[in-house]
Amino acid sequence: MSKSNLKHLETIKENIDKTNALSEEEKSDSFKRIEEWYKEDQAFGTLISDLSEISPTIKSFLADLGLI
Repeated sequence: MSKSNLKHLETIKENIDKTNALSEEEKSDSFKRIEEWYKEDQAFGTLISDLSEISPTIKSFLADLGLI
């Protein structure tokens, strides 16, 4: 995950935690989803890295497809 995306997620988490507009359950559900997004983003980065080890051409191919 890029540092800017990570910073955005941290800012969102902080503001969710501070707000009184959400119940504790809604906050908890929000935090879980943010963690899921983070894990999915990490997994995608790992996939790209693993595929790039197969062939350097894979990375440019994925870029051409707009996936990275």
